[in-house]
Amino acid sequence: MRRPKLTTVILIGMVLGILVGWACNTMWPDPRIAASIAGYITLLTDIFLRLIKMIIAPLVFCTLVVGVAHMGDTKAIGRIGVKAMAWFVSASLVSLLLGMVMVNLMQPGVGLNLVDTGATTNLKVASLSLKEFITHLVPKSAVEAMATNEILQIVVFSLFFGVAAAALGDRAKGLVDIIDQGSHVILKITGYIMGLAPIAVFAAMAATVTTQGLGVLVTYGKFMAEFYLSLAVLWGLLILAGFLFLQGGIIRLVSLIREPFLLAFSTASSEAAYPVTMAQLEKLPVSKRIISFVLPMGYSFNLDGSMMYCTFAVIFIAQAYNIELTLAQQITMLLVLMLTSKGMAGVPRASLVVIAATLASFNLPEAGLLLLLGIDQFLDMGRSATNVVGNSLATAVVAKWEGEDVSSGAKTPAGTSPAPAPAQ
Repeated sequence: MRRPKLTTVILIGMVLGILVGWACNTMWPDPRIAASIAGYITLLTDIFLRLIKMIIAPLVFCTLVVGVAHMGDTKAIGRIGVKAMAWFVSASLVSLLLGMVMVNLMQPGVGLNLVDTGATTNLKVASLSLKEFITHLVPKSAVEAMATNEILQIVVFSLFFGVAAAALGDRAKGLVDIIDQGSHVILKITGYIMGLAPIAVFAAMAATVTTQGLGVLVTYGKFMAEFYLSLAVLWGLLILAGFLFLQGGIIRLVSLIREPFLLAFSTASSEAAYPVTMAQLEKLPVSKRIISFVLPMGYSFNLDGSMMYCTFAVIFIAQAYNIELTLAQQITMLLVLMLTSKGMAGVPRASLVVIAATLASFNLPEAGLLLLLGIDQFLDMGRSATNVVGNSLATAVVAKWEGEDVSSGAKTPAGTSPAPAPAQ
């Protein structure tokens, strides 16, 4: 008997979770009881996300070190890094600008006429200091960076380690082989953990609907519909960009990333989809050396969905409180968010911290963030899924720029890349 695809089982888990959440919310309408029940349900989701976070640091380290070491030539490392950053910066500007344009066109906050009461959200406000951001790039301790899952710091350490191993050549070959074998062990563990994904998805949806009820979708329906419409426009732009660079390969890419897309959507964590995204990109095929180098960087520099949401949400709050922001102020805000969104991990609710920082910087009511807390789970689902699309596309495009044939479907040897296409 043929086993159903993981994507199908995840969808079933989502539907069952909504139904169970609705039943619990109906049977126990008292918010305290509902919250208590949801707390037990979310144990499953919490365990799943902890298992995912458990393997992120060793997975990023092992795959990135092996990928860089196999490149051998440090010029190739620099070349790929420049290409990746060029894409990340361009995609970031497009995402932020699109959020600003869409929220000004649809004006979801107009008419709420809220008054600032001085309430606070108790969210720690992120620093906007360029000095602190640059300092944060370099880990004080490689062990600390891995213990706290600071992906950007892990990337920096792994790059140093990989470049040094490549420079040593045959002297480091044995160590690189051991790390390569370690990456295969981690990927095997990943497969075991992914088997639990449908259960985690079920628990996440059931807990959210138990506490919020289906009514939250009606109450905030307009805002959510307009935000998801904006995300759909962004998806369209990403796919169009993919078609321009990948031609027919974009269809295969979209088909392959359905599973990580759904996983990120249902768990509201693009980090949860990281291992599956790696596996699907290998099937495109993209070589491991490109995936292991570009994808971790994307999780720090290329969060398209999260960045679009930041401009969308901040201007929505200004509209809700009847605070008019000039075009110059909005452009300044866009540039500030361009900086503060970098290094923002693809984990649930990370965007809220950046939004809180932006509200404080532009003297907007911090209490406005409370408008979004009730539905942030549903919004984060779309943001996280978009981040997966953006990072998958970025990796495939960089591979194409490096001469890899990402549309043939032919398998690429592990740790290598196909020979560059001949010059036309």
